[in-house]
Amino acid sequence: MDGKKVDWEIPRKLLHSSIGFLTIYLYISSGNARVVVYTLWSALCVIAPADYLRLTYPSFARVYERYLGFLMRESEKKGTNGVIWYIIGVNFALTFYPLDVATVAILILSWADTAASTIGRLWAGHWGLYTPRLPSRLPIIPFLPAHLKHRLALPLAPRKSLAGFIAASLTGACIALGFWGWMAPVPLRVERGDVTWFWDGGVFGSGGFGGWVGLSIIALFAGLVSGIAEALDLGSLDDNLTLPIISGGCLWAFYKVLGAVSNGQLTA
Repeated sequence: MDGKKVDWEIPRKLLHSSIGFLTIYLYISSGNARVVVYTLWSALCVIAPADYLRLTYPSFARVYERYLGFLMRESEKKGTNGVIWYIIGVNFALTFYPLDVATVAILILSWADTAASTIGRLWAGHWGLYTPRLPSRLPIIPFLPAHLKHRLALPLAPRKSLAGFIAASLTGACIALGFWGWMAPVPLRVERGDVTWFWDGGVFGSGGFGGWVGLSIIALFAGLVSGIAEALDLGSLDDNLTLPIISGGCLWAFYKVLGAVSNGQLTA
């Protein structure tokens, strides 16, 4: 260890993770997603003006940070509060993705992101020499010429470690495995058409990619997406915003591809 004190951000992580449990409860209790969206937008109407006042008036900022500063990172104290991006990202997923896909995207944000941060810091603090940093760019198609490979590569944040990437990937895979394997087929959700994958019916109930084979494929993909989405460097964009949007969008697109394969639309 280098002697530098590690900020574990325990209150922030507890709040971050608790949203995942609340999301599961709302799903299995057949809560209305539209009510959740309206509630979050209403909360944003209070949080956003308060954040503006915090950034504009130092006296208000001192009061704000006195009571809520323990939930904020140092970088957020001079910029937009991450909870604003969290609400926008969650509402985007709930508005534009199927409910089960949106739920998994929110769980990835709540748990995979937390796992990556916690394990990354823990590993770096105790076994720093064995925690290599991720490369600055991740090639999408590895066998292209060097100049094309670089242009088509995904930018990764320089502070991200291999340990954090593995933690996010394993957590994302377990989320997909547990959710679609056991939680998703709530009877009322099935009746409302909120379930995309079925154990017996496969993707969209088409009969393809069902059972352990289909679930394993989905879990592996979800894990890969979780690890990459958590490690992406998208400039000033907050990962509370990008993580549910990217992970949910990739999962929804993947289901579309699997559904097309099941129906023979992508076969030669």
